[in-house]
Amino acid sequence: MTGPFYPGAHCAETPDKPAVVLAGTGEQLTFAQLDGSAHEIALALRDLGLGVRDHVCVWMENRLEFLQVAWATHYAGLNYTFLSTRLTPDEAAYIIGDSGAGVVVVSDGIEGDRLAATRDLVGADVQFVAIGSSATDPLLLELAAKHAGERLVDPVEGSDLTYSSGTTGRPKGVLRPFTGQPLGTTLVPGRMGKAFLGMGADTVYLSPAPMYHTAPLRWSMDVIALGGTAVVLDKFDAEGVLAAIERYRVTHAQFVPTMFTRLLRLPEEVRARYDVSSLRAVVHAAAPCPRPVKQAMLDWWGPVVHEYYGGTEAAGLCWVTPQEWLARPGTVGRAVLGRVEIVGPDGGILGPGEDGLVYFADGNSFSYHNDPSKTAEAVRGDGASTMGDIGHLDAEGYLFLTDRATNMIITGGVNVYPQEAENLLVTHPSVADVAVIGVPHPEFGEEVKAIVQPADGVQPGPELEKELIAFCRESLADLKCPRSVDFRSDLPREPTGKLLKRLLRDEYWAAAGARI
Repeated sequence: MTGPFYPGAHCAETPDKPAVVLAGTGEQLTFAQLDGSAHEIALALRDLGLGVRDHVCVWMENRLEFLQVAWATHYAGLNYTFLSTRLTPDEAAYIIGDSGAGVVVVSDGIEGDRLAATRDLVGADVQFVAIGSSATDPLLLELAAKHAGERLVDPVEGSDLTYSSGTTGRPKGVLRPFTGQPLGTTLVPGRMGKAFLGMGADTVYLSPAPMYHTAPLRWSMDVIALGGTAVVLDKFDAEGVLAAIERYRVTHAQFVPTMFTRLLRLPEEVRARYDVSSLRAVVHAAAPCPRPVKQAMLDWWGPVVHEYYGGTEAAGLCWVTPQEWLARPGTVGRAVLGRVEIVGPDGGILGPGEDGLVYFADGNSFSYHNDPSKTAEAVRGDGASTMGDIGHLDAEGYLFLTDRATNMIITGGVNVYPQEAENLLVTHPSVADVAVIGVPHPEFGEEVKAIVQPADGVQPGPELEKELIAFCRESLADLKCPRSVDFRSDLPREPTGKLLKRLLRDEYWAAAGARI
């Protein structure tokens, strides 16, 4: 592949082509506008004292300025961290402090009281600048306007400092190695997108998820770097996805399994109302996808649904095409970056069909920011690393995931991985969402419990509990199935679809007076 890969590389041939489109309003930025604003905002950030390799945090909802600021931080050679709009002041302040950010770019979509509390926690050494309106902070776009028409003399590629969602405690910062290369040198994950999905200048890519998450941000930036158009939803809406695909003739998109489930729950007449024939390739990741859900999406959209398995750490990557998945349902593919090893409790390499910790060897290096102990837990002396997932390889090297090691339930001395029960229960028509966890049991140590969000119009209660337990036992061994079911109006999930089981486990164990 030849570069360079950044918006300005396409201004000579397609300056007026849309680089970014907001799906809901139709607002857009051309390549010339995006490139020009990236230079100007980058110069404004330099005026604020940020130099190459310094840190900046961005706290902003999906809006037109999001990718302007993202590209500006990249042009300026900064380490940039995008904060979830759902963070509490304590959570936001922790990441701002841990990252060492000197500047926080915040939009007027962040509520005043929450922002004020965050500002108090981080102290006066951190500068806040605003996107939108602000009575107290300098407006970043006004600072950038002072550099109208100016260009950076020495643009250097920045790098994202991405934090995990904190499913097992405080979030961990993953800092990719800083390349120091000229702007436009790097394309991640766009190389995979071009090789496996056929992405290029004719791509119209739909991003239905919050842009502050790693995959939506990286995919959107790389599509633009290839000369394609990124169509961004302000928030996920199942019918809105279908409407955007039809309106903008979307060719590529990235989803998480929860989004598939919500798309499939649309009434048949709504699903049939929209033309999705423009789709050439769809990719999903971030969480396990129940086999029936993926099969239903393939039946609906055709053989365009790809999947990858990796992580924020980007140490390795597995990829599976629709055709490969149909031949081996449930696989997350074979390694296309690094090499997969399955490691047993004694540290030995396990053979085909044996479950163990999934490691990537011979892949990319990484470290957890300011946390050498967590780095040491995840990275072996030879550089191979794990994200804590359990799985096995088949004889041809295809990886099948079982669950995360931290989700394992030990009941009566038997190891139970709850993902199997979750994947089954979510297919029941009365279930909108489900989490399966281990809760305290006086004799067995833990017992399996399901926490269910009923589907719309479904009445929770003892009869539904019995029905769901029986449904599970029709397909799985009794010990893998819940002994009890609780019902809730919703479950704690990240907008990416990641289920925050830690919050549920902590609640049940604390209520039982057990050690957490």
